[in-house]
Amino acid sequence: MAELSERTPNVLPDLPVTQEIKVLLVDDDAEFAQLVDEYLAAEGGFAVTARGDGEAGARSALTGTFDVILLDVGLPKQNGFSVLKLIREQIGTPVIMLTARGDDLDRILGLEIGADDYLAKPCNLRELAARIRAILRRTRGGSSGDGQTESGRAIIGDLTVETGSRSVYRDGKLITLTGAEYLVLDALLAQAGDVVDKGAIAKHALGRRLQPYDRSVDVHVGHLRKKLGPLSDGRQRIKTVRGRGYLYVVLS
Repeated sequence: MAELSERTPNVLPDLPVTQEIKVLLVDDDAEFAQLVDEYLAAEGGFAVTARGDGEAGARSALTGTFDVILLDVGLPKQNGFSVLKLIREQIGTPVIMLTARGDDLDRILGLEIGADDYLAKPCNLRELAARIRAILRRTRGGSSGDGQTESGRAIIGDLTVETGSRSVYRDGKLITLTGAEYLVLDALLAQAGDVVDKGAIAKHALGRRLQPYDRSVDVHVGHLRKKLGPLSDGRQRIKTVRGRGYLYVVLS
């Protein structure tokens, strides 16, 4: 997989996560929940709160304070997609969907609704811990952008990115992005006008390599296109370069 080029600023240094990571696990598989709890406790630095159905999970997500939410798709009372939709209407906490292995539809739907990433079950718990740490390294802190920068602010065409708060504005209007969407945009803006390899975007935004038939980056780019809209001349601001990746178009 290609790395982002040397033009890419050090937007997201891999800082060690030193504070306790609060995890909300929403899964009706009690045995799996116990394994996750025990494994993360043995790893150290994690505090897991488990909920066994969608209603309880949504309630905890919206009233508690968590660093990351692990959300199973098949839940009693309220399925994972419905819970995710409720969460995304109110909070931006990173969400990793737990899907059935090989179920591409669930993966795509979860990303479409606003999940940051997914992991197929049954999963390797070491990989689960690594995914949690990776997504938090990439959603905590950091900066952004090429173009005109001043004191934590990047201006690229009609976009203004405030890197400290990770806020994105188009023509002065705040555009709400998930953590993964912000980081995909961050990777593209860092090399605005040049093609950015999809693998490099995935590594930057998701902290992992793309898997075969993995459309995570494509889905996040699709969200960005909808949320940011076209350029002032009507062109798509994020161009697909078939077989290579994506390019953020810069107006001359």
